Amino acid sequence: MDPRATVAAVWKDESARIVAALTRLVRDVGLAEDLAQDALLAALEEWPVKGVPANPGGWLMLTAKHRAIDRLRRDDRLRANLAELGRAAEQQQLQQPDEPDDTGIDDDVLRLIFIACHPVLSREASVALTLRMIGGLTTAEIARAFLVPEPTIGQRISRAKRTLGDRKIPFEVPPPEERTTRLAAVLETIYLIFNEGYAATAGDDWMRPALVNEAVRLGRMLAALAPTEPEVHGLVALMELHASRMAARLGPAGEPVPLLRQDRDRWDQELIRSGFASLLRAQRDNPGPYVLQAAIAASHAQATQADDTDWVRIVGLYELLVRQTPTAVVELNRAVAVAMAFGPERGLAIVDGLAESLRDYHLLPAVRGDLLRRLGRDAEARAEFARAARLARNAKERDVLLARAAM
Repeated sequence: MDPRATVAAVWKDESARIVAALTRLVRDVGLAEDLAQDALLAALEEWPVKGVPANPGGWLMLTAKHRAIDRLRRDDRLRANLAELGRAAEQQQLQQPDEPDDTGIDDDVLRLIFIACHPVLSREASVALTLRMIGGLTTAEIARAFLVPEPTIGQRISRAKRTLGDRKIPFEVPPPEERTTRLAAVLETIYLIFNEGYAATAGDDWMRPALVNEAVRLGRMLAALAPTEPEVHGLVALMELHASRMAARLGPAGEPVPLLRQDRDRWDQELIRSGFASLLRAQRDNPGPYVLQAAIAASHAQATQADDTDWVRIVGLYELLVRQTPTAVVELNRAVAVAMAFGPERGLAIVDGLAESLRDYHLLPAVRGDLLRRLGRDAEARAEFARAARLARNAKERDVLLARAAM
């Protein structure tokens, strides 16, 4: 494999842990990301010449930490951090091995998410910052997730880093009684990381399994920290149930396979059982958005074949979800369920009402094309699929849409 391609692949998998570890060292999110980028540049320079190291992820982490320590030693403002870290390490050696962490969080990545979701930042800025640092998403990918212009996201991220630095936000997790105020942003961040792994916004790969696995890992850890929070268990259930379909979501050539055409024998039954168990832990009166989405995913998992899907129940769940999360994307998903339960005409009426709010979202013309084809309006359907392909930024998804436009 080309060394530069190896660098890119390892960076995708390891960057979140590297940035999180560096933030613990230098106590500055922006500086941590800069130092991580320095290590990345060093790998791009050295690996093509000296060869890929036996442990490439470890090489990146060690190089980044060395650069961080050098920076701490050079910078008068940061020398106190280095001394503090030395005292902390000495104290840690005196602790009993089984002495618990008083925060309940011993994972740098999850710590960093909580810190980036500090109340001094807006929720939008917190989520954008953590998606950039933890999810490894580009500014363009984050903008796509939020359906806002790319410069807007760039400004949010820059301001968020500057605010955390100017306010000297410490690298510490809030006590349990204060975590609730950050929980919504933390959940949203983990969910968006999962979504990017489940259906990559751009690039040549339809899925990024490492991101899916990381999001599920973080969600389960969060559930252990907040066992009485229904939405945490709801998010875990949602991710586990969706992740159960991963093996069936790709065809022989790596092309995306729609839900209704997937071979359900390839769904991961262990993940489905785990998802059902998580959903049971989340059950309360007045379920929240993640619990409702998990219930929708559970309805699909309960159907042994696509024709057995209880679409009427799913429509009812979407109607509850729309009341709590009245977004255009949720409405689009509801339109699909309505079309399956009550016919494409009714679904198309909902979709047409979203034309302005989702004008640059490729799934709107994709759904519209599907409904038009079911109504026998093939010429219009082909035009919609072609428009969806022009808007799509994922190569695999674009190929599927172009094939449908040619039918």
